[in-house]
Amino acid sequence: MAEYFVFGIAESLLGKLASNLYEEVSRAFDLYEDVQGLRDTLLIVKGMLLDAEEKKEKKHGLREWLRQIQNVCLDAEDVLDGFESKSLRKQVLKASGSTRMKVDHFFSSSNSLVFRFRMARQIKTVRRRLDKIAADGSKFGLERIDIDHSRLQRREMTYSHVDASRVIGREKNREEIMKLLMQPLLHGDGYGDQSVCVIPIVGIGGLGKTTLAKLVFNDKRMDDLFPLKMWVCISDDFDIRQIIVKIINSASDPTISVVHQESINNLDIEQLQSRLRHKLSYQKFLLVLDDVWNEDRSKWIELKDLIKVGASGSKIIVTTRSHSIASMMGTVPSYVLEGLSAENCLSLFLKWAFREGEEKEHPNLVEIGKEIVKKCGGVPLALKTSGSSLFSVLDLERWENMRDHELWNLKQQKDDILPSLKLSYDQMPSYLRHCFAFFSLYPKDFGFTSAEMANFWVTLGLLRSPFGSQKIENVGKLYIDELYSRSFLEDFEDFGTMYYFKLHDLVHDLSLYVAKEEFLMVNSHTHKIPEQIRHISVVENDSLSHTLFPKFRGVRTIIFPVDGVG
Repeated sequence: MAEYFVFGIAESLLGKLASNLYEEVSRAFDLYEDVQGLRDTLLIVKGMLLDAEEKKEKKHGLREWLRQIQNVCLDAEDVLDGFESKSLRKQVLKASGSTRMKVDHFFSSSNSLVFRFRMARQIKTVRRRLDKIAADGSKFGLERIDIDHSRLQRREMTYSHVDASRVIGREKNREEIMKLLMQPLLHGDGYGDQSVCVIPIVGIGGLGKTTLAKLVFNDKRMDDLFPLKMWVCISDDFDIRQIIVKIINSASDPTISVVHQESINNLDIEQLQSRLRHKLSYQKFLLVLDDVWNEDRSKWIELKDLIKVGASGSKIIVTTRSHSIASMMGTVPSYVLEGLSAENCLSLFLKWAFREGEEKEHPNLVEIGKEIVKKCGGVPLALKTSGSSLFSVLDLERWENMRDHELWNLKQQKDDILPSLKLSYDQMPSYLRHCFAFFSLYPKDFGFTSAEMANFWVTLGLLRSPFGSQKIENVGKLYIDELYSRSFLEDFEDFGTMYYFKLHDLVHDLSLYVAKEEFLMVNSHTHKIPEQIRHISVVENDSLSHTLFPKFRGVRTIIFPVDGVG
């Protein structure tokens, strides 16, 4: 899936072209105008990339266009490596105390002329290819977008109804949230503005945060506690006007005509905020804000100031995948949702894999199912995805195939687990997406440290300091902080100077899913390395075969992450 990384590669290239090193060497060899021309063309192409990412699902030709850009950018990196190599050779010659004759020979007119001619030809070739790609981009109707704003529809809109009989293993969680809702308003607990209580439910995608909120919302005890209940799915952009309209409509009598709701849509923002405050004033309400992705605190405060007019004891439940969003919005500590127990996992899996009672007739399949369940990490949506794919399938070989293959190899429908998790990936900044993909080169359950990953990422030129002079290890920790905030990491420990962590098994599956066309972890089961692979890790000595490693021009990384291998 090359299109996921090309923006980061283009940014890295532009960063190199703007550096003092490349300016100095390009001027020294009279190539400054050529390099600047390449930079200008790359800026135009980069501006189209964000628009292409947004439109690639509807225009299939764009995927190939993005792959072509990546190939050209990687070739451009090879060209720029020539500049870097030239600069390093100069430093080595001077530092080694070589004779002036050697240095003079290095910068002799004939040597410089050969280098200049070769580099100029390569730069012109790359620029010509980029010019063609830019022209092709215009044919697709692409526009220049220079800021990586989040533009993605997160997921389908949710609703408040739930069939409680189909939910397994969340009774205890429901009672714990109910207990929080029944508590009187607490003051002075260190969580800021207490005029309305906000309870965040946070966890990885597919864990069942929305389902838990539905169970609570539809519990009969809530009807007695809150005269007014409202359900609003946020999902896409945190648009204050649209959220106000949704809250007003949710607070209105459901028998009100569609004509009335259309009239609400026609009100200006002043009329809307007045109508909202009138609806909520002196009412004890429960408001669910489901699937929140907004990280802009000012937008949240603006909305909260409009809705905190309810009666004392009003509560808001927020569901989100982000710890930082939960911390920003919550007035009580976040409720971190965990995975299901092993027993409940099996029950849910069997419910989706068999018709009622059918599993009793196939104990051999149930035994295989127990192994499949272990791969789902306690995540209900993963259990549903695996079970549904085997529904009405009684063939032993199909079940064994599911057991013996990773979840990311399964055909995924739009609402299945990996597309659900990929929404979190899509929402990442481009630089973090590229860094995340490199986790696919490590085995499952691998223990990482922030220092090791920071060094790895900086070697690949992937770390960017938001504050200019910040230390690389601190930038690496910032990246890890962001991944943790998005619920991608587990077993997280902070040792002050560095972090230790692992990836959730399903998050590791996600890394394999998004990186499968360019990243490959080589083991004894690997029989061939596809030509498009760019990054390789070797995790077993048995896989070190000369026939397996032909001289691929495109391979840019080979690592040996496991001790004793290599």
